Amino acid sequence: MAERLSRRRLLAVAGATAVAGCSSSDTPSDETTTEEPQSPEYDVTVDHDVESWDDYDPEWESPTTSPVETEVSAEILVENLEIPWDLSFAPNGELFITERVGRIKTFADGEVQEVAEPADAIDAGSVEPGAEEGSWWVEGGEGGTLGVAAHPSYPDPPLVYAYYTYEEGDERYNKVAYFDVSADDPSRHAETIIDGIPADSYHNGGRITFGPENYLWVTCGDAGEKPLAQDRDSLAGKVLRLKPDGDAAPDNPDGGDPRVFSYGHRNPQGITFLPDATPVADEHGENAHDEVNVLTPGGNYGWPDIREDGEEYLDPDVHPPVVNTGNETWAPTGSVFYTGDGVSAWQNRLVLGTLAGQHVNVVTLSQPDRDLPPAENGRRFDDDFYDDSYTATSHKTFEDELGRVRHVEQGPDGALYGVTCNRDGRADGDFPTERDDVLVRFTPEEE
Repeated sequence: MAERLSRRRLLAVAGATAVAGCSSSDTPSDETTTEEPQSPEYDVTVDHDVESWDDYDPEWESPTTSPVETEVSAEILVENLEIPWDLSFAPNGELFITERVGRIKTFADGEVQEVAEPADAIDAGSVEPGAEEGSWWVEGGEGGTLGVAAHPSYPDPPLVYAYYTYEEGDERYNKVAYFDVSADDPSRHAETIIDGIPADSYHNGGRITFGPENYLWVTCGDAGEKPLAQDRDSLAGKVLRLKPDGDAAPDNPDGGDPRVFSYGHRNPQGITFLPDATPVADEHGENAHDEVNVLTPGGNYGWPDIREDGEEYLDPDVHPPVVNTGNETWAPTGSVFYTGDGVSAWQNRLVLGTLAGQHVNVVTLSQPDRDLPPAENGRRFDDDFYDDSYTATSHKTFEDELGRVRHVEQGPDGALYGVTCNRDGRADGDFPTERDDVLVRFTPEEE
């Protein structure tokens, strides 16, 4: 493993001077070990008071202007990442990045450092920067080292959680574990909090994040086994809500596995929260029909029985989406409900990356008593079958400018960041470029 900077010496990204074109490099160790991981001995408990959340605003209002009135550019901070998948800012400003090939990195003060390699994670494989020919499936399919989330009280305790794919015999599964990134070898100071999540070459879900009440939310795909999404005793096709030690959140809905918050999902890839703490998730559909959903405890989101015919959502046992893309494919991924002021035109809107769509989508979720933003150069989702708690209006930005945008995240400085995943063999057009993959910061050209 490459030499690391001490956790205490790394500076916050918010105060760092960005280095455009900074390259990511890795020096993997040739040493192997058969030692069992040691469980980090820290108190992981936290308070669960939503009103203590910094972004809590139960009186928030949806914007009525168009988000594309202001031109936004993408400033490259890091080049040549290897299929980055997720971003997580710790409370002190450190930015953690996962790469699907089995690494957790940090970026601060213009420096990229490797901090952990989960010992049992599969190597997802990648294509080279600038490769002219891709492969629909790299070795790990859609699995690998996926979601990342710093403990809400980081760096005390100095724990970082990761969702990743591992092998047990001839089978693959997904798990969530936390790592002591202050240790000399964090991969040997780890604790699994949930494992045995069904996995496959596709539909692995994988996003994790600590929500407003400091519970850990985990998105799980159906692993290609459609009926499991409706089986409430299975973790496949679910959104989970956990305490930091992996136990079920105490007020999760009854019925089935107590860790399950909602079910009937196909491949949820993003989860974020409105300022009033309402959870919102996005997921891949089958043959397009991608969705954005407002989550409710115990909600059934219909997969696999309902997805293509909007009238089917009128079934009282199914919670309808706020977005169903119909025959248009976005393949939405990591998302954030953006409340920062770095890109003020996007404030109080859902911002999400897309894979097949190769763009950044800005979605306004309008409350029933608010005027709607203009839909010119965008798309309104207001058919009768939609969830009537919000009306969604989407606008595309950065079409074919960055390629496959895997995740977007708000930093503690109020800025908006994103990563691409053009080296997974599935990018179209001119991607991957020689600089891929990249970490970018979105900035307005004029305000």
